[in-house]
Amino acid sequence: MRVSPVKTLSRRSLLRALGAGAGAAALAGCGVPAAYVQPGDRAAQDRSGSDKRLVFANWPLYIDTDEKDPQRRPTLEGFEKSSGISVKYTEEINDNDEFFGKISPALMNHQATGRDLVVVSDWMCARYVRLGWVQEMDRSRQPNVDRRLDPLLRKPSFDPGRLHSVPWQSGITGIAYNRKKLGREIRHTSELWKDDLRGRVTLLAGMDEAFSLLMQGNGADVTRWTADDFHTMTDQLRRLVRNRHIRRFTGNDYIKDLSSGDVLACQAYSGDIIQLQADNPDIEFVVPQEGAELWAESLMIPNLARHKRNAEDLIDYYYRPEVAARLAAAVNYVCPVPAARDVLAASKDKDLAALAENPLIFPSEEMRKRLATARDMTAHERPGFTKEWNEIVGL
Repeated sequence: MRVSPVKTLSRRSLLRALGAGAGAAALAGCGVPAAYVQPGDRAAQDRSGSDKRLVFANWPLYIDTDEKDPQRRPTLEGFEKSSGISVKYTEEINDNDEFFGKISPALMNHQATGRDLVVVSDWMCARYVRLGWVQEMDRSRQPNVDRRLDPLLRKPSFDPGRLHSVPWQSGITGIAYNRKKLGREIRHTSELWKDDLRGRVTLLAGMDEAFSLLMQGNGADVTRWTADDFHTMTDQLRRLVRNRHIRRFTGNDYIKDLSSGDVLACQAYSGDIIQLQADNPDIEFVVPQEGAELWAESLMIPNLARHKRNAEDLIDYYYRPEVAARLAAAVNYVCPVPAARDVLAASKDKDLAALAENPLIFPSEEMRKRLATARDMTAHERPGFTKEWNEIVGL
């Protein structure tokens, strides 16, 4: 099961200032009542029986590739061979808001997007589900999903029962730091605010990526956080910015700052840090004692998809433990299929077997107790919270 390791330049953290996508994001955040699609109007005539193909839109660097030929994707080829279904795989999703702006005109006008499967972050999945722009899946066609999906990911507030979405990969937003250069451990979020880190700590610029960990650090239950929790957190950030404690708010470039030593601690994604640790064992990733956010990027079937059953079959294929194990070994994010751990542990390849013991791919039971998924922002909350956040971050 040799796979080439994907350098996770992290699609999740390709953040940008709210520019061309801001209008689309605001549109989704406001709910746009006239754009809502009723359940009975979401399905098209399914051509899966006679047309054995599907179109799958994903982020770059988010699937296994052959080490000799990066254009080959072994798990997808395995699905095509076993199912007889041809997959057109596109790496066209670089930003949640940007992609939303790309396909929303079709969805709000009850037109097909030309895609049968898309992968977006769960906070964005919430918008699609709220607008009625994705179809409910037939779990009778997905026994592996029903049996294998990690219990921690089964009940997001935006999609009870995961009927409209299925995690592709998952991850943790926690704290990364250089223990050798800092000279101490970090076990609590509050330790980021100590004097020895003044001007040497960064936070993520994206509100949806950042806010949960910061509220957890203040003792909030993010599964049911309130406006008061949010404002307590932003008041804290204003003081830290005013005192020049926070060096800056970043996208994926925190990796460069942490590697160079310009930054000693930062808010970070678990998948990125696995890559950094391979080059620098002094870098550690921490799930704070107060907790950290477990997030997912999920597969959804857009309205009027022409190959719904084919798409459902592909999703279920990726929940086979042996397939999930190959994908996890390639992308190094938290695997949403815990049973894949046993597959890797049994590998004769020492590097693959070691991945089974990596808590950033298969969190330990003790770590799992400290992971939570934040409730999504409502359409009413988002505009005001976004404005407040962007004023602090400087977007």
